[in-house]
Amino acid sequence: MIDVLIVGAGPAGLAAGLYIARYRRRVRIVHDGSSRALWVPRSRNVPGFPDGIIGADLIARMTDHAMRYGAEIAEGKVVEIARRDDEGGFRAILEGGAIIDARGLILATGVDTNLAQLDSGDHGAAVRSGVLRYCPICDGFEHSDERIAVLGSDLHGAAEAMFLRQYSSDVTLIPKWQVALTDAQRSELAASGVDVLEGRVMRLDATKDAMLVAIEGEAAPRRFDTLYPAFGSTPRSELAAMLGPWTDPNGCIPFSAFSDGLLPGVYAAGDVLEGLDQISVATGQGAMAATRLHNWLREQEGHVMADQK
Repeated sequence: MIDVLIVGAGPAGLAAGLYIARYRRRVRIVHDGSSRALWVPRSRNVPGFPDGIIGADLIARMTDHAMRYGAEIAEGKVVEIARRDDEGGFRAILEGGAIIDARGLILATGVDTNLAQLDSGDHGAAVRSGVLRYCPICDGFEHSDERIAVLGSDLHGAAEAMFLRQYSSDVTLIPKWQVALTDAQRSELAASGVDVLEGRVMRLDATKDAMLVAIEGEAAPRRFDTLYPAFGSTPRSELAAMLGPWTDPNGCIPFSAFSDGLLPGVYAAGDVLEGLDQISVATGQGAMAATRLHNWLREQEGHVMADQK
């Protein structure tokens, strides 16, 4: 039995693995190769990288860092997790039948982004060139003073459009089908200088330097420098749900799971938690989850001062 199993090798899981390894514990990180960070074209708000860093490069650096201190990292998909009530700890079953038993567990499983469907143009190329974006907090600054479109017909889309208005005076909210906004919300957008475009979207065509949006009834498509689909994301919280009713109605794990844990010996970190989905936040949560779990294991071993308990 190993000390700690970490599920997920994004910034949260790798930071947790680094810390656990440096606590001189046996830790294994299992991941399915689908971390969102891998397809970040370049992040310029990761502290220490003022010129930005490509997501895949950051993950490679963090992987090497954790492995240098002894973390074991393997690709695979965990399909089931359960408590080992008779002997203590937890048992993870991987696709293919492999079993991993661990005393403690950190879930850093992340989320799946709900993607826009393009009628022409390559989705990955559009993201890399910057004509298609998904995180205003990550890269709104890089689109200052550009012509920005937000695709989304509800309050989430409206809030994202208003947020981006800080960076550009030319922000347009475009519905997916119809604008599901109240009169008061429309007034707020108008007061902020956000245009609301009525009309059904017929096509999304990505070029090297623009996103073309065809609206029903309009003779020519509208051209934008970048498009933000405000479709949200789906937390990958299925494993947490196997251990108890930990998720909220949106599938998110409570924010406190990186510090307070979900149950004895189980913590979670990163985008799968409710809160701000950012690389710097995920790494901090990974460090905290690892430290809290290490100290919990120390308590089980009787290796803490009595007054600390």
